[in-house]
Amino acid sequence: MLNKMKKETEKSTQKQTLKYEFIDKALFFPEKGIVAMGDLHIGYDFMIRQSGVLIPERQVKDIISDLKKIFNEIKKKGCSIKKIVFLGDIKHAFYYEAEEKYEFLEVMKFLKQEIDEKNIIFIRGNHDTIDFSYGKMKNYYIHEGIAFIHGHQVFSEVFDKAVDCIVSGHLHPSVVLAEKPGIKKESYKCFLEGKYRGKTFIVVPSFVDFYEGTPVNEYADEYIESFFIIPKKEILKFRVHVIGKDKVYDFGKIEDL
Repeated sequence: MLNKMKKETEKSTQKQTLKYEFIDKALFFPEKGIVAMGDLHIGYDFMIRQSGVLIPERQVKDIISDLKKIFNEIKKKGCSIKKIVFLGDIKHAFYYEAEEKYEFLEVMKFLKQEIDEKNIIFIRGNHDTIDFSYGKMKNYYIHEGIAFIHGHQVFSEVFDKAVDCIVSGHLHPSVVLAEKPGIKKESYKCFLEGKYRGKTFIVVPSFVDFYEGTPVNEYADEYIESFFIIPKKEILKFRVHVIGKDKVYDFGKIEDL
């Protein structure tokens, strides 16, 4: 009898454990079929060219290439994609830019070959002053205990007791690693994973390839307090998952780096 009760308790606990995987720059919930990605910043390369810096026109090609890589990896695992969630800052400029709209439609054309448009969710970021999705953008999205937000604003709904996990972007986390002090430094995109207000909280890296992001081991107090919804003292307790060439590596807590 006791053994039977123990097994039933173990099964119940297993059901309550939310499974997720870090796949390149995306967060994947295999049992839900949800892929979450942050901060596309479509038009970032166009803005650089407008400033007079000659760089190749490749951002959209890179985005689509990276999406293909992620989708193929999920399919190799025998999993299906039911929903795709973009965590805000879909575009870069704070004003209307025709080039950005054109590039957004190019990305959408590819996505609609993979999944029904109604299952593509767009969260509103601080850069999304223009809604290229024609009114479909949401301030947040909650699905089966998982809340998706951008990260620059607090919404009480995402901290509801029915929510177990919160996923955000906005912070563009990266980490600077050095072989030896003063010798060689390299920057890598990373995920942040921790607990905040009783919820599992995951921050995904930006999708922009032109720069790695803001180093988590160099965060200034004023940067966090004015920019993100989680205080620095709480962020420092989060674990860092660094994106390598072929896998994601657990580097421990930020405060220990």
